[in-house]
Amino acid sequence: MLSRANILGAILSLGLSFFSTHTFAQISQRSELGFGIGTFTYTGDLSRTYNFVNSRPAATAFYRANISNVISFKTALTGGKLAASDKAKPLDAFAKQRDASFNIFLLEGSATFEYHFLDWRDDKRRLRFTPFLFAGLGMFGISGVQTKPAEYSNVQMSIPFGGGMKYVLNPKWYLAFEIGIRKTFFDYLDNISSEDPSFKNYQYGNKYDNDNYFFTGFSITRTFYDIPCAKNPY
Repeated sequence: MLSRANILGAILSLGLSFFSTHTFAQISQRSELGFGIGTFTYTGDLSRTYNFVNSRPAATAFYRANISNVISFKTALTGGKLAASDKAKPLDAFAKQRDASFNIFLLEGSATFEYHFLDWRDDKRRLRFTPFLFAGLGMFGISGVQTKPAEYSNVQMSIPFGGGMKYVLNPKWYLAFEIGIRKTFFDYLDNISSEDPSFKNYQYGNKYDNDNYFFTGFSITRTFYDIPCAKNPY
């Protein structure tokens, strides 16, 4: 059976192989490197909805290859803190009694495709911005959990998707804002899942509701133009 690392590696290899095909070779490709700062925000058994109070610093570095004028392939490494507490805003009387909290470091690797709604790279137009959507696959690892109420791996898969806005500063540099959710298949980001409430320890949550997290941030990107090689006409 393939491991999670092998699955993600296969996805990255498949995406990168696209760029070496004859079809994409006909497109004037541009490679991009970028860096961004923002926040991770958790949702789960301690916080059911997005709450900025639970946001913690995060940063990202990425490589992007433009497949066409509107579609790009992006690989990114994103890391930061993830935390929440029942003290901030208890969900109910049980949560107040539970008084749980967590504070972990999360490192994520992801591969996503981006779709831009406008042809913002056309030098003949004055349009200098575009909204965009993205989706793909990712893997994340966590550290800092002190106790494990169940056996689980600290490395898990996720589905990142979201959107944002990009703005061109000049042909080589542009800024972007994005917000994206990471849908997980994991219920122990907060170290809380299902427990037997008959023991009256209140350390239980909803086992049918997996934990998720968001990345919200700004980034700056440097574009590198590809120079096509000369071809022998004979």
